[in-house]
Amino acid sequence: MARTTEGDGVPVPQRLLAAATRLFAERGYDRTSVQEIVEAAGVTKGALYHYFGSKEDLLQEVYSRVLRLQQERLDAFADADEPVETRLRAAAADVVVTTIENLDDAAIFFRSMHHLSPEKNKRVRQERRRYHERFRALVEEGQRGGVFSTATPADLVVDYHFGSVHHLSTWYRPDGTLTPQQVADHLADLLLRALRP
Repeated sequence: MARTTEGDGVPVPQRLLAAATRLFAERGYDRTSVQEIVEAAGVTKGALYHYFGSKEDLLQEVYSRVLRLQQERLDAFADADEPVETRLRAAAADVVVTTIENLDDAAIFFRSMHHLSPEKNKRVRQERRRYHERFRALVEEGQRGGVFSTATPADLVVDYHFGSVHHLSTWYRPDGTLTPQQVADHLADLLLRALRP
């Protein structure tokens, strides 16, 4: 049985994910070997295969862990006892901040998703669709209640916002003039302005 932690007390799965994320971001998924990942993580190949099964499973988990976090946070915003405009703005800003905080993961996903098997690719797309559908439900709630304009279909509103989010990894720089929260506030405000009746 593989040990769950190594010398520094960090659980092995987290060490493997951190090493894989860094290497995939620096070199690309296809140019990173399993041996390089386990050496960077300070674990054995056996540990990687015990926790993840394959390099492809690591790639899937790089994306899925961020999406799980974002889904939990979106569900909390959507279920809050607040006006729909407040809930949508909070969710719209949060997905920007959590994407920036995990920028390598986002970049890896969009560059490397084609390396996933059709089955894993389908599973990841389903997870992402569930997130987008919950976000769209907030837009539709506001449209039904007359809080948001119905001039633009909810699907296009969602695509508009997530198009911005998905491109963050191509232009956002941590040493830039705007903090993650400032970028999030600008993009969330743009979305709300576009929805104003």
